[in-house]
Order: sequence, then C-alpha cells, then structure tokens
Amino acid sequence: MIEKYSVRTDLALEQKERFESDNVEVPGVVLEEDYDEEREIRITTVKIETENGAKTMGKPVGTYITMEAPNMAVPDEGYHEEISGELLKYMKQFVRLEKEDYSVLVVGLGNRKVTPDALGPYVVDNLNITRHIVKEYGKYAMGEERAHLISAIVPGVMGQTGMETVEIIRGIVKETKPDMIIAIDALAARSSRRLNSTIQIADTGINPGSGVGNHRNAITRETVGAPVIAIGVPTVVDAATIVNDTMENLIKALETSETLRGVGVVMQGYNAAEKYELIRELISPHLNGLFVTPKDIDETVKRISYTISESLNMLFSEGHAHNQ
Repeated sequence: MIEKYSVRTDLALEQKERFESDNVEVPGVVLEEDYDEEREIRITTVKIETENGAKTMGKPVGTYITMEAPNMAVPDEGYHEEISGELLKYMKQFVRLEKEDYSVLVVGLGNRKVTPDALGPYVVDNLNITRHIVKEYGKYAMGEERAHLISAIVPGVMGQTGMETVEIIRGIVKETKPDMIIAIDALAARSSRRLNSTIQIADTGINPGSGVGNHRNAITRETVGAPVIAIGVPTVVDAATIVNDTMENLIKALETSETLRGVGVVMQGYNAAEKYELIRELISPHLNGLFVTPKDIDETVKRISYTISESLNMLFSEGHAHNQ
C-alpha cells in the first residue's frame, strides 16, 4: 500500500508522521523532538542514517530540522525576532564558518512574479552581500578582522531563462568557488496547518520546483560541486490535502453525533494512506493539479523572508565575531 501512496509533501517530518500513522517503524530513521512551551516553537529533527531508511522515506540520507511556530504568519515583530534567533541556533549546526574569508553563495530559488514562489528571491533582497566589497577593498573595508564573502543569485525559473537552475549554479560555482551554498525555496506541505508556519533546514540539497510538482534537477553537492544547505517554507498545499483535512474534521464531528456515528466508523476503518488515495480518486481531475495558498500570502511571504534573511545576516556577522 505504502509504495503506491504518495503524498505531496517536501517535509521529512510529514513523511515520518505518515509512517507513524500507519504504525510502520522505519529502520535507519531517528526522530528527536523539542518543544519550547513559552514561545510555542516545536523543533523536530529527522535523521535519515541509512540508504534503506532513505529509500523508505523517499528522501536522501541526511539531517532535516523542522521548526514549527504557529504564530509565524502573524505580524508580530518581536516574535519574528525570536524565530530569527532560534533559526540561527539551528543554522549553526549546518554552517560552520571556520576559516577566514569563508565564501557562501546564497541561491534564492523560485519565481519573483508568483508570490507563493517568491520566498527565495525576497530573502536575497534583504541579505548583506559582501563578496564584492571584500574582493575590491579587502576585509578591513568591512570593519572586521575577518570578513566572509557572501554572494547571492536569483536564477529565476526555467520558463524565464531557458536554463536548468542547476546549470546556472554549476557555472557560478566553477567561477566563484564558494565553500558552501545555501538554497532557499518554497515548499508544499501535506497539512494545511503547517502553511507559512514551518521552516525546514536540511543538509541534503534541494529539488527546485518540487513544491508545485515540477521535478527539476536536484541541487546537491554531487550536482553542483559544493555542499548545499536547503531552507524551505511550505507556502502551498494541494487540493486533496484540503479535502483530506476537511474529511478528518467531518469524521470527528460524526463521531459525536448519535444518529450519524455509523458513517464515521466506516471511514475510521481506512488508514491515512487509504483515505488520501480515496479522496484523490473522488475529487475531480481538474482539482488534482490544484495548489492553494492563503489570501494574505503577499504580506506573509515578505514577513517570513525577512525573518530568514535576518537570521542569515546574523549568522554571517556572528561568524566574524566568533572567529576573532
């Protein structure tokens, strides 16, 4: 059953949850959870340690940290500062700015003209770019003892450039030789409650376009020649997900109703995978390719992109401080 059941999600956490709901233990996959009650931030680390685990999960071997903060979509500056700080803490696990003039290329994936897909370009807009200054005037121009070289690119999408994103990045890596790439992209989630309130960091690279079902070539250490850290936020869910969530609520409502309880019991006999498959078959073919995003997405994506770029700016400038 599991083989033919595929849910549109880019979150490793949701893949793991899917197996848990079917009571399937995945060997080679370790899950750690941490909950900050005061700030309502839940951190889940999924470590895929074996090739076998990777095959089952449908994701490469590596570490996936998911940060869930339900209030992330809310315009509260203080709270967003806290999220930036928290994100910084976990970014440090992946990005070690050990040496002087450490070079980082930030790639803002996505389409600036389509708001739910504009997260990457917006993050790049707010970054402190330093490579040109250090190259031109030396590290002291930054007022730092040791300055890191931060460069950025918004490669656009294939429809705009006629090139695979991975080709563009490979060319840049060959010329500028960064020590590390940080790629930012919009993702798809399986659960509507995770929309715009979840950030995933992974050390396995990224599949651009996967959020909207376009499988372009992966951007990984193997394909571009430098380690790739991926940061993603789910900005869209597919139609089947919304119907699925509605059905779950309906079943709960039916259980509490005396007269209709029997209907709920029938549906409860299905596991999560079967329910999802059933819904996909039931919703009309026109809805199957439909991805949905919240109506205030413009503001939300701007806000979240700023939160991520602040975190990266702190990471790169702290890099200077802690190297001194």
